[in-house]
Amino acid sequence: MTSAAKRPRACRSRAVLAGLLLAASGSRGALPPDDSTLKSLKLPAPSPHWVWINDFVFPHMADGMAYLVDADDGRYLGTLSTGYSFARLVLPKNGKLIYAPETYFSRGTRGTRTDVVTIYDATTLAPVGEITIPPKRSSNMPTMGNSVLTDDDRFLLIYNFNPAQSVTVVDTSSRTFVGEIETAGCALIFPTGPRTFFMVCGDGGALTVTLDDHGAAQNKERSEPLFDFAHDPVSEKPVRQGDRWLFVSFDGWVHPVRMAAHGPVAEPRWSLATSAERAAGWRPGGLQPFAIHTASGRFYALMHRGALATHKDPGKDIWVYDLATQKRVAHIITHRPSTSIQVSQDAAPLLYSAFVESNVFDVYDPGTGRLLRSVAELGTSPTLLVTP
Repeated sequence: MTSAAKRPRACRSRAVLAGLLLAASGSRGALPPDDSTLKSLKLPAPSPHWVWINDFVFPHMADGMAYLVDADDGRYLGTLSTGYSFARLVLPKNGKLIYAPETYFSRGTRGTRTDVVTIYDATTLAPVGEITIPPKRSSNMPTMGNSVLTDDDRFLLIYNFNPAQSVTVVDTSSRTFVGEIETAGCALIFPTGPRTFFMVCGDGGALTVTLDDHGAAQNKERSEPLFDFAHDPVSEKPVRQGDRWLFVSFDGWVHPVRMAAHGPVAEPRWSLATSAERAAGWRPGGLQPFAIHTASGRFYALMHRGALATHKDPGKDIWVYDLATQKRVAHIITHRPSTSIQVSQDAAPLLYSAFVESNVFDVYDPGTGRLLRSVAELGTSPTLLVTP
């Protein structure tokens, strides 16, 4: 096991910084010239094993952060400072830019609120643009559905809650705020195509929204209930498999929702646990408890033993399923509790794990379950793990 070099917690660098402050001999040595103090470097082409660890920073929420790590060797590559109640970075497919929905107050923790989408250069991590959006961005426990791109990366969609629910639409081509879509009673955003997405509503149904080429709502359609929230409530943390989104209930039932031509369709549910395991209290939990490796069709679920209300609790057991057969094919036990898992999408994937109450980031071999390396002292309260 290897660990990355320690990184100062107060670091606010926008890119990888190289160089050292050299102290002259004696207690009052002079500092070196300014041009030799710090150098800003460019990152190489992104690796499929790079991962962004998003940090909500619970002890001081005005200082949201995101840390870039190369999981192949545990190197810390850079940091972004992302403002109050930060959810996550959004990465377009071309890998050239990074989008960060951010919130700031004129007096630090109070005063006039400003919400923006900051655009960062993915090579230098320097800000290259800023789009002002309505000051309504939802401040909730971070989920991937807080902010997403349409499938063609044209529009950035941001969930609002103030307490009216709506979606902010940003055109990434013109870098402009183009409008707001009212979505009363429906939350979070799950893309299903270049111009479509759906949201889950309070009655268990879904609101499907179709955009026109200008980002306006061309059509909004509410479905009949897809879920029985009263008897088998699902979490708000689904993962996507092609034209399906896999929602998982607090009791460990997987509810696939397929996007058909006429709207979302609920497919037959299947269980992560046997009857005996469910009786013993096995259930999923965490902030980001599910991941899919698309090419292999492997589904990863972070499990623990507890009562129904423990759906946010950490676990040390990752159960792995073949989605084609819906059968469990592996059981990985992590070295420390976890609340977030993610898997890279390449042919030789890595499995990532983080715990919101720890600042250690772990990298596993998903085939053997072996811990490959750990990165210590990384942030304060890591939440969502985002990969290219």
